[in-house]
Amino acid sequence: MKIKVGTVFSGIGAIEQAMKRMNMEHEIVFACDNGNIEIDINTDEELRKVKSLSSIKDKKDYANMLYILHSRRKNFVEMSYKANYKVSDDNFFYDIKLLDGKPFENQIDLYVGGSPCQSFSAIGKKAGLEDARGTLFYDYVRVLSEIQPKVFIYENVFGLYKHDSGKTWKVIREIFDSLGYHYKFEVLDARDYGIPQGRRRIYVVGFKDKEKMERFHFPKGEKLTIEMHDMLLDNISYGSLLSKNGKLDVEPNGGQVIEEKYFLSEKLLKYCLSAGTKNFYHADAKIDLKIARALLATMGNHHRSSVNNYVTTNGRVRSLTIEEAHRLMGFPDDYKIVVSKAQAYRQAGNSIVVDVLIAIMKEINKTMGW
Repeated sequence: MKIKVGTVFSGIGAIEQAMKRMNMEHEIVFACDNGNIEIDINTDEELRKVKSLSSIKDKKDYANMLYILHSRRKNFVEMSYKANYKVSDDNFFYDIKLLDGKPFENQIDLYVGGSPCQSFSAIGKKAGLEDARGTLFYDYVRVLSEIQPKVFIYENVFGLYKHDSGKTWKVIREIFDSLGYHYKFEVLDARDYGIPQGRRRIYVVGFKDKEKMERFHFPKGEKLTIEMHDMLLDNISYGSLLSKNGKLDVEPNGGQVIEEKYFLSEKLLKYCLSAGTKNFYHADAKIDLKIARALLATMGNHHRSSVNNYVTTNGRVRSLTIEEAHRLMGFPDDYKIVVSKAQAYRQAGNSIVVDVLIAIMKEINKTMGW
């Protein structure tokens, strides 16, 4: 069976990479990501215009035209996505706020995405989909209601539980309830699913069929058998860490020489190892951790060691390379990095951990008979 997939906030394709690593036959029906480009338009008015157009291509072209008119920035996420996955130009959309899901109604088996956590600041106290209007979560669930997929996966930061004293999470649950989906949710940590990174995220998995939801169970974690050091280029040269039978092969092969640009100067090292002052105080300035701190989209900037991950190579301290950052998100070395160093760090830090999605997909496959 070929699984038909639709993704929003698609990033560098974590679910697409998961299905690729699992050798699951699938088709990307649509993907959507604006590459962090913000344009000043009336999105409600423009979405009405998009919905008035007849063909999917016309809808996509109109939305993209708005980006061309209002911004000269390149969509670097689109570049990375298209370099690694098969999706037609007509089915890669620039903005979920301008995405009409109706043409894809009942055509999608699996719908995946996770709205940026900043989008929750505007969610109010009353229940209902309209209460979330103006947030990117609203658009995630709007498209969900329009396409009516068999299964959806929603991912977000663990702190979503506690946002606004739990009121936001209450609204989110009531919205999912109002759409007629039956769902379960759980907080999962990447370190429990084969990746040496402490990254806790909340996952919501929903089904149209209540009986299928009741049969679904979140995957149980397993004891971590590798450390961050095992995934570094010091031990496995680039091009050698690949996925075999859905698992990353971390067999050491002697490693390679690390480019000089990743090493910290003495002045920068002193800054990175300091505890900080006033509102930027962090006492836990450790390097060479066995389990990496959660990778950040800002890791290309040199924060202190209590925020970023630093390692020692031949007695010198360095930051993680862009290849290592992708490895620690579950992307093997056959993933093509086609953007700048700064963009690559940002894209890796914004991604979902692939191995967590692989574990979830195994349980969904059991439930759905895929």
